[in-house]
Amino acid sequence: MALKIAIDGYNLIGASTGIGLSLPDIEQAREELIERLITYKKQKGIKVTVVFDGTHSGYLSRNQEVRGGVKIIFSRGGEEADYVLKQMVAEQGSGLTIVTSDRDITRFAEDKSAVVIPSAEFKELLDQCEYMEVKGSDEDEDYEEDQQKKGPAFRASKKDRKKKQRMKKL
Repeated sequence: MALKIAIDGYNLIGASTGIGLSLPDIEQAREELIERLITYKKQKGIKVTVVFDGTHSGYLSRNQEVRGGVKIIFSRGGEEADYVLKQMVAEQGSGLTIVTSDRDITRFAEDKSAVVIPSAEFKELLDQCEYMEVKGSDEDEDYEEDQQKKGPAFRASKKDRKKKQRMKKL
């Protein structure tokens, strides 16, 4: 079974720029993110879906397209991307990895046993992916080896262990 990621697009843009959605050209930032996700998908072979708010778009229905293997969804007018992401979690449950820093989506996804990765952490994965493409190496280098003691007193929570496993696959 292929790993599936659903991304809160504008939330990730906010984490990437550090200045939120007050960018002068949000469309350019959105296109740059999509290009980065296409590069990521090519390298990792993971199913990637990015969801953007279409609240003010005026669309009567959801607008979807696939570019470079990345599925791009714009919610319909009056509907937030949060709702679309929650629907995806409800349908796919633990088989889905959600990338967001939104607390409401995080709680909902964790209740449905989906793994949630904060936008800032996923941004670091994208940065590493771009570096590997420039470097021209496909090697997976693990510099983060845990040197902690083992045993029940030092064991991470089930949620944290599941997240760590999923991060290794990403």
